[in-house]
Amino acid sequence: MKKITSIILIIYVFLSVVTVKAVDISLAPSAKSAILLEASTGEIIFEKNSHEKLHPASMTKMMSMLLILESIDKGVINWDDMVTVSANASGMGGSQILLETNEQMSVHDLFKGIAVASGNDAVVAMAEKIAGSEQVFVEMMNKRAQELGLTDTNFKNCHGLDDANHYSSAADMAKIALELVKHEKLFEFTSIYEDYLRENTERKFWLVNTNKLVRFYSGADGLKTGYTKEAGYCLTATAKKNNMRIIAVVMGEPDSTTRTSEVSAMLDYAFAQYETESFLSTNSILDTINVKKAKKEYINIIPKENVTILNKKTDNKKNATYSLKIDDIKLPVKQGDTVGKLSVYVDDKLYKEIDVTVAEDTEKADILSLYGRYLKKLFTGDIVF
Repeated sequence: MKKITSIILIIYVFLSVVTVKAVDISLAPSAKSAILLEASTGEIIFEKNSHEKLHPASMTKMMSMLLILESIDKGVINWDDMVTVSANASGMGGSQILLETNEQMSVHDLFKGIAVASGNDAVVAMAEKIAGSEQVFVEMMNKRAQELGLTDTNFKNCHGLDDANHYSSAADMAKIALELVKHEKLFEFTSIYEDYLRENTERKFWLVNTNKLVRFYSGADGLKTGYTKEAGYCLTATAKKNNMRIIAVVMGEPDSTTRTSEVSAMLDYAFAQYETESFLSTNSILDTINVKKAKKEYINIIPKENVTILNKKTDNKKNATYSLKIDDIKLPVKQGDTVGKLSVYVDDKLYKEIDVTVAEDTEKADILSLYGRYLKKLFTGDIVF
């Protein structure tokens, strides 16, 4: 029999307002556009012309890196796979790691060359490895952009060299960054300040990260710089302190020094003014339900994602609530299976909706177990005739 359990649990906790309005402050005055946000909530702290369509330069490679990481997660490629460099890849202009035609390099090292040295040749080699051609890979980039809800973006290449129809915005670059930072492996590469490729060979290549923040700003561990004549100096940066990750994007800066200093100021402001509070974790028991034919009669329900709320340190704190709707559970059920929906509210306004799952795998009970359970309840008086 279908069983719908709808439980409203009012949790009076002192949390700040969920909706954090972008404030009118003098951040990134030299940038054509900018945006500053907190990663776990996606809340915007500051923005300036954030939806203006501009050339993103090598920040384009954030989408390329996302597709590479997702291809690895899906088993399409592996970190140890060797890639044979095409003439097309080795002939790419702009920033390079000096790949030669028919040279072989691992996915791991090519990704390092993209993340640290912004190698155009490296990213084209990876595009061809994954999709067969750069053109098909660019189609994948645009499809992923649509899936992420990027409304200001159109990619014409995987590296970011200027093209009239190749554009994005600070807001869209931030959305790509939000997806990228979910991959912890990323920071093993983007946090590198200097390293080598082809070490212990005659073609040893020194990598130096153009994102100076990873060396000079405490907590900074990525993401991607960019520069072309049309784009100006661009940077998407991220830093983590006190369990809070901040993402800052600037586009169209006049020089690299201004780019670095203005992003540093954006990060300083965010860490000084804001903090996050944990509302629910993936270990939080939302409800315990009775599933009569389950091997374990009582099943704990937990969120599939952590829920945090961004607080402005000087604001009054508000009450948070959630409602839980559990669907009819089909046995067997495994942890990770979606069994309902959690709606989180702050000040009676819907903040987010996430799926819920069971805390542990649960099988269907056999007939003997069910009969034993019945006898036990009969003996203890839980069943009354």
